[in-house]
Amino acid sequence: QVQLIESGGGLVQAGGSLRLSCAASGRTSSTYGMGWFRQAPGKEREFVAAISWSGGVSSYTDSVKGRFTISRDNAKKTVYLQMNSLKPEDTAVYYCAARYTTSDSTYYTKTYNYDYWGQGTQVTVSS
Repeated sequence: QVQLIESGGGLVQAGGSLRLSCAASGRTSSTYGMGWFRQAPGKEREFVAAISWSGGVSSYTDSVKGRFTISRDNAKKTVYLQMNSLKPEDTAVYYCAARYTTSDSTYYTKTYNYDYWGQGTQVTVSS
């Protein structure tokens, strides 16, 4: 079992920045692909960004490319999402997710790819 705890959400004006963190605990000796998803009110949970176990490859949804950066520090068992140039449409609850993997160069972009989820952190961008 892996437990994930997100932090770093909050209220920010459009154009501002936030950095989300996701700390993992539990069975973290295995290798895990990690991802960030978000869910706005009345909408389905959607993919935001994902990163391979090694951190060598990553993927982003088109709407955040060039503005968001996913990274990880395996020594600290933490994944980050740096969000710059935030827009009101980025407002959502952001979730961290993890899945066991045997590949160090694969990322996963679907909700059903993931086995473990955090509780979410609210990001609100005001116009």
